[in-house]
Amino acid sequence: MNPETTHYLNLFLGAGAILLQILSVVALFLIFMGPKKNKYKNNYLTFIDKHYLYLGFIVSLFASLFSMVYSEIINFAPCYLCWYQRVFMFPVVFIFGSAIWHKDRKIVKYTLPMLLVGFVISVYQNFGYYFADKGNLPCDASGVSCYQQLVYEFGGYISIPMLALTGFFALITIVLIAHFYKKED
Repeated sequence: MNPETTHYLNLFLGAGAILLQILSVVALFLIFMGPKKNKYKNNYLTFIDKHYLYLGFIVSLFASLFSMVYSEIINFAPCYLCWYQRVFMFPVVFIFGSAIWHKDRKIVKYTLPMLLVGFVISVYQNFGYYFADKGNLPCDASGVSCYQQLVYEFGGYISIPMLALTGFFALITIVLIAHFYKKED
């Protein structure tokens, strides 16, 4: 893939990640901090709750597909922290897909632990990517490294680790809304 096409892909994914972050923060605010008397009549939360299987499937599918696009088509080799995150993201696609197929909304207890572990790994990776001394990290530049700035969009805010963190954060938000949001008082 040529550098110009890769740049536009990065911009597209970066803009989508920022939008997903904003929507997730708004949803979490509404579910946990919003006004209690309107909590049960919020159209945004009702939409997420009603379609959470499809939303979770779409987000996890895009996260999985684009991680494969970066590694297999663009040839950005994933570091071992990226591989650990993939271990926890890839099965979620199949869990959501199976839940859609069987019309089973009770998958929170299966998906949430996987998403939380992937999220913690992603937070660790992002902390190191943005704040730590690069030479002392387990994923350093001596081999395959996400600390190389392969994706650097929106002033450096969007990177491969940030894209992964956004995917896990959005999925956790969707699952939490499906679990905690109640439509009737």
